[in-house]
Amino acid sequence: MKKKLPIAVFVSGRGTNLQSIIDAIEKGKLDAEIKLVVSNRKKAYALERCKKHGIPYKVIPSKKFPNEEEWGKALIEAVKESGASLVVLAGFMKIVPTNFIKAFENRIINIHPSLLPAFKGLDAQKQAFDYGVTLTGCTVHLVIPELDSGPVIAQAVVPVLPNDTPQTLAARILEHEHRIYPQVIQWFAEDRIKVEGNKVTVLGAKYGTLPFNPQLEVF
Repeated sequence: MKKKLPIAVFVSGRGTNLQSIIDAIEKGKLDAEIKLVVSNRKKAYALERCKKHGIPYKVIPSKKFPNEEEWGKALIEAVKESGASLVVLAGFMKIVPTNFIKAFENRIINIHPSLLPAFKGLDAQKQAFDYGVTLTGCTVHLVIPELDSGPVIAQAVVPVLPNDTPQTLAARILEHEHRIYPQVIQWFAEDRIKVEGNKVTVLGAKYGTLPFNPQLEVF
């Protein structure tokens, strides 16, 4: 039996990326185990997904702590107690504290709905739409203290169509998020991620070809 990568998933809302990870695990496509789900919102629908699949979860809202550092300590403790070695931010709508990032350096990943470094921050899909770009997408990156600025691991390109709205564009980007996020986690499970400064290399990857062809990829 393959060794499972222990992960903690951080969520704030619907948890569709969480569900894509759960589905990939249950289909045997992702060698990972969700040891803990953390939410900063007790009414996040993602927690209903945890109940359905028997996944342990904790609600740790920042407002219950006197400052960011104390909140960070609580998050660090929760992840360490769970035994997770990789933290997956999956629609976590709160900037994680610096002490938390330092505690898990190069072991926290996030998915952002744009081709970083373009369109950082909130409403990235609408930013891209309003700017008038013809291509956008999503990015999986390592988390550093600067918002949406960590080393890029993988990106998927999504065309902006003439009849798009911000909503239809966001929906299409989300489909690609659900595809590439489990893939990146699998690369961590296979110990294929190599970080050198601001560059990430996936060991054994076929560079120089068109990335993330849905007919060629596992997910």
